[in-house]
Amino acid sequence: MFESCLEKQKVIIELFKGCKTAEEKYQTIIELGKTQGHLEDKQKTDDTFVRGCQSRMFIRSWLDKEKGIVFFESEADALISAGLGMLLIRVYSGEAPETILKCPPTYIEELHIHQTLTPGRANGLAAVYVRLKQDALKYYIEQNKD
Repeated sequence: MFESCLEKQKVIIELFKGCKTAEEKYQTIIELGKTQGHLEDKQKTDDTFVRGCQSRMFIRSWLDKEKGIVFFESEADALISAGLGMLLIRVYSGEAPETILKCPPTYIEELHIHQTLTPGRANGLAAVYVRLKQDALKYYIEQNKD
């Protein structure tokens, strides 16, 4: 059930494979941040604002009802925060709500990302993950309310 989520996690692990130092991991995270999209100003609302991040970050989500999958877009004003967001969004965007809820980001631990982050950045990463799960839960309930 979670094959695509696990495969995407392997892709992220490969991306970090050559990183030997915390600085190299940070640089890879920053490079991920450069791939973030840009939200329209009208999409940057209190509802899409992620609390707990050191920088201003917004995450927009929507459910493709026909396919039963959730998509995420984010924008942050700091590249490291943007990269941390993309670290999760690349894995969970395009997945079913149930998958997002039940497939933990074990790759984060495997890559020892938390050890390279300041406490504030680690809290931000956790806040992004919580946000993705909250949105997934909302869509899961919406899909199963009958």
